[in-house]
Amino acid sequence: MAFAKISQTAYYVPEQIVTNDDLSKIMDTSDEWISSRTGIKERHISRDQDTSDLATRVAQQLLEKSASQPEDLDFIIVATISPDSMMPSTAARVQANIGASKAFTYDLTAACSGFIFALATAEKFIKSGLYQKGLVIGAEVLSKTIDWTDRRTAVLFGDGAGGVLLEAAQEEHFLAESLHSDGSRGQSLTSSQCGLASPYSDKTENHPFLAMDGRAIFDFAIRDVSKSIKTLMEEGQFSEQDLDYVLLHQANIRILDKMAKKIGIDRDKFLANMMHYGNTSAASVPILLAESVENGIIKFDGSQTLLLSGFGGGLTWGSLIVKI
Repeated sequence: MAFAKISQTAYYVPEQIVTNDDLSKIMDTSDEWISSRTGIKERHISRDQDTSDLATRVAQQLLEKSASQPEDLDFIIVATISPDSMMPSTAARVQANIGASKAFTYDLTAACSGFIFALATAEKFIKSGLYQKGLVIGAEVLSKTIDWTDRRTAVLFGDGAGGVLLEAAQEEHFLAESLHSDGSRGQSLTSSQCGLASPYSDKTENHPFLAMDGRAIFDFAIRDVSKSIKTLMEEGQFSEQDLDYVLLHQANIRILDKMAKKIGIDRDKFLANMMHYGNTSAASVPILLAESVENGIIKFDGSQTLLLSGFGGGLTWGSLIVKI
C-alpha cells in the first residue's frame, strides 16, 4: 500500500513590509489598536507580484531543495482565493513558469482552510499509487481584495505563499483527518462577489472587496473548530503528549489563546507568526510550517507529530495530524 509524506517545505513573501504605524498614516488606526486586538504588528504587501509569482517562487525552492526536476512532478495544486485570473488557474501558471510539463494542475478554493483541504486531497492522489510526487501550495495576494478604507479588514491581512513537496513513502505519515463545511453561514466571510451582468439578466450589485463579520468568525473558530479538533484527537486516540506542535491558521492571537484552553493543549505548543505576516489565508499554515522548519523548531526528521488546522470562509474548517 502506498503512503504519502511531506518531504520538503518552502515559503516566500514579498519584500515590502507594511507596519501598523504605516497603516495609521492612511486610516484611522494605531499600532496599539491593531496589536492589542489581533497580535499583528506588520504584514508583507506585494508591489508588483501576483499570486502565481509568489507560488512560483515557492515551487522553485521546493524543487531546488529536493534536487527534483520539474518533469518529476505528477501534480500541482494551489490553494487560493486571490488567483491571478479564474483561467488559466494559478497552478497552471506555476506549471508553465517552472516547466512541469507532465503535471496536472488546478486551483482549490476553500479560503483559510484551503491548504489543509489541498493537502488532504493530494495525500489521496499519492495513496492511490497512481502518482508519486507533487506540489501543494497555498498562495495569496489578499492586498488586491481589500478595501483599504475599511480598518476592520485592511489591518488584518497580508500577502505570501508557502508549500510542500509531497512524495510517496513506505510508512504512514498522515495519521488523522477531519474536514468540514457549512455553507449556511457563508455570508459571514465573503470576497469578490460578482453580480449578474448580461443583457438578459437583472443586474445586481458587485461586492468586490473582502467583508467579514469578525465576531461571528471569532465565535465559529472558538466553538466549532475547537470541537472538531478535540473530536479528531479523541477518535484517533491522540493525547496532548502525542503532539509536538499545533499549527493553526494565523488569524488572531486571541483565537490561539482561547483555543488552547478550549482544546486542553499547552499554549506553548501553538506556534505563531501572524505578528509578522498577518492573516495570509490559504498561505498561513504552510508559511508557518516552512518557517518553523527553517528556524529549527520543527526538526523535519520524522520524529515529530504535528496538528495542522485551517478555518475560515465557506465556512470551512479542517485538521490533519501528520508525522514529519
